[in-house]
Amino acid sequence: MAATRMDEALGTRAVLRYCRMSAFKVRPVLDLIRGRDLEDAQDILRFSERDAARVVSKLLASAVANAENNDAQSADELYVSACYADEATTMKRWRPRARGRATRIRKRTSHITVVVTRLPDERLARRRARDTGDAGARRARRVAGARRQRVAASQAAEEAAAAVPEAAEKAGAPDVGEEAAPVTGPRSDETGASGDAAPSEPAPESEEEEAEGGADAEPAAEAHEAAEAEAAEAETDEQQHEEPTPKRRTRARKEKRD
Repeated sequence: MAATRMDEALGTRAVLRYCRMSAFKVRPVLDLIRGRDLEDAQDILRFSERDAARVVSKLLASAVANAENNDAQSADELYVSACYADEATTMKRWRPRARGRATRIRKRTSHITVVVTRLPDERLARRRARDTGDAGARRARRVAGARRQRVAASQAAEEAAAAVPEAAEKAGAPDVGEEAAPVTGPRSDETGASGDAAPSEPAPESEEEEAEGGADAEPAAEAHEAAEAEAAEAETDEQQHEEPTPKRRTRARKEKRD
């Protein structure tokens, strides 16, 4: 049985003739997308760094458009069944060299062909099952995430509701460290109706005693003020002795010279 030739491959094709690029440079890019799904082939060509990838990407888009418009096929069910690059006309140019010689320049061209075909039924069934499973798994993960969020929200609400009575109880009850110390002073009948044991200054019995107390306090205050003034003067003298000013240094030098 004779093998199927590449130019006789079944499917919808698009051909680019006389591409100004050598077949040697195009073939590595075609090897990357051969047998791939349409989506995978487009992604590979989009992120490829070769210059031929841009040409092959346009040619693949043309083949897909031909399949949709001419053969009424769905783009989601297509894959790259065949792709190849043939050598085309080589244009010859000449470059002058030393000693009157000339060197030939070969400008190579190529014919690029891309064939897209509908995926087999078994492969389509496997892909649909995989997509359905992925969708079910995504839905299950989404439902589980929503359930976890609801449970966490309900637990937080319960904890907040339980924390309110505890805070109220703590605010109403006195702390153990703040309990009132036992009263060791005079009894309640001596402190008055309030029960405070703070001592109060005895009031003077007569006006004469008040006058005597005021007369005694005035000399004491004057003596206190005088003592404070003397202490301030002493501190000032000490500071002056410890930190002599420039005038005092000059005066001391003069006294030494004299």
